[in-house]
Amino acid sequence: MNDLSFFLPCAAGVEEFLAQEVHALTGRVGQDLLTLRGGVRVRADWRDALKLNLHSRLAQRVLVELAHAPYRNENDLYAIASGVAWEIWFTPKQTFKIETTAQHSPLQSLNFATLRIKDAIADRFRAKAHGVRPSIETQWPDCRVFAHLTTDSCTLYIDTSGEPLFKRGWRQDKGDAPLKETLAAAMLAASGWWNPETGAVAAQPLYDPCCGSGTIAIEAAQIARGIAAGSLRQFGFEKLLPFQTHVWSAIRKEAESQVTTGDVAIFGSDVSHRMVDFSERNAERAGVAEAIEFRGGDALQRMPPAEGGVIMLNPPYGERIEVGGVARFGAREAAQTSGDAPEGDGGDFFPQLATHWKKNYAGWTAWVLTPDLKLPRHMRLKESRRVPMWNGPIECRLFRFELVRGSNRAPQDNAAGQA
Repeated sequence: MNDLSFFLPCAAGVEEFLAQEVHALTGRVGQDLLTLRGGVRVRADWRDALKLNLHSRLAQRVLVELAHAPYRNENDLYAIASGVAWEIWFTPKQTFKIETTAQHSPLQSLNFATLRIKDAIADRFRAKAHGVRPSIETQWPDCRVFAHLTTDSCTLYIDTSGEPLFKRGWRQDKGDAPLKETLAAAMLAASGWWNPETGAVAAQPLYDPCCGSGTIAIEAAQIARGIAAGSLRQFGFEKLLPFQTHVWSAIRKEAESQVTTGDVAIFGSDVSHRMVDFSERNAERAGVAEAIEFRGGDALQRMPPAEGGVIMLNPPYGERIEVGGVARFGAREAAQTSGDAPEGDGGDFFPQLATHWKKNYAGWTAWVLTPDLKLPRHMRLKESRRVPMWNGPIECRLFRFELVRGSNRAPQDNAAGQA
């Protein structure tokens, strides 16, 4: 298990940051660490797989590549899967599940393709274990097998993560459309507040004025304190045959020794006091309750919690959830006057937020994740940077605004013309 090929999928736009993180955790460089579309490939050993699962804040999973070969039909898939030594990864007494994805595959049915791979795995176990084969379990399998089909090639992986890695283990209270922890970490990396290669964080206060259930603030606080991303959860590799308890215990003990008190001020607020309660309970479970100050309050009215710093914001928008507070009331009032229904994004929320920032947050830097490419024009602010990111199926941009007092209006043609 000293020369394995791993693929770590991630959200589009996060690949470079993930490559930096993987380099920091494994030390791999050059051809042993490749940045690909949608993820990172790294050649490393089994111990590295355990470390990547425990520490990675940006990867969705850690997958071991077991086969990569050309195919033309479902019989070829059967042959490819038959050639994998599944018996060194799990036993016929365990359950498994196959998930198949495809890009421009010529096959008519992915379900049939999945069935042929399943048959190959079952038949190999029958041959090796005197007729005994593992059973399929779609909800909570002991082992997950991933198959990815392109136009002419098939790649088979075995999963070491189990549940997706964004499930850190602390979120029990959540609202509508919560931000994934992996995306929150990506926002922190893209802003420069967190360096995934060195682990360093900026010596600047961090404030999320629409904190929801606390994802950004909690992720930032765990990073600042050196708490491993997966320290509160279990992983799929714990049910695989190469797993050794003493090795895993040593890795966890090493991670625990790196936890510090942290000295960065982190703040969060939300118009919903119910969400503030959720945030506080989540922070308690995440081990960072004392590192974050949560308060209730409308983002359009809350005054700065510090002299200056970084605002990190994933505001409500139409695809996710309506805004509340002053902006929601203003939208309803406008609708009553005009007869039009208020828009899902709260109508005047962003222009009002920009006015509030320019008046009260001069010297701060704001980062806003939104699917609205015209947001700078709506806010009458000129962005200094825009980073493409995906929030699930929603294509977004992470905009940076340098906040100064008074007008900082962006030229409409310039703001509208950028990608």
